Amino acid sequence: MKERKYIRDGRAPIPEKESTSRVMSAIKATNTKPELMLRKELWANGARGYRIHWKKVPGRPDIAFPKKKLAIFVNGCFWHKCPSCKPALPKSNTGFWNEKFEKNVRRDKQKIEQLEDMEWKVITVWECQIKTELKEQVKEIISKLQ
Repeated sequence: MKERKYIRDGRAPIPEKESTSRVMSAIKATNTKPELMLRKELWANGARGYRIHWKKVPGRPDIAFPKKKLAIFVNGCFWHKCPSCKPALPKSNTGFWNEKFEKNVRRDKQKIEQLEDMEWKVITVWECQIKTELKEQVKEIISKLQ
């Protein structure tokens, strides 16, 4: 098997372990499992007319219903610091990770404020909510589309 080279782009510190680098490189930004689960359930419940990662509004919502001015962000608990499950901070490079997560939270808040200033409704669905209460989250979204 050919050994894979990981290119450093300066956005993160060099991990202490090669396995950590491999895991981090495999993380996707779009079309994640939670996003796909939510979209599939929305579709199964008749919610049509959405756009994914729509570039025409601030923040590129994971799911956007332009006609209803509804933006949905599907946030990973680890990356966006879920207030419910409060994931642990990595044990190495804690300064870097603290700053990274704080920037993510600030950026999330800013995106929501920009959309609300444009009179959009915004729903944030957390990864843990999709795992434990997917149907309830879909009902909430559909109620906002009425």
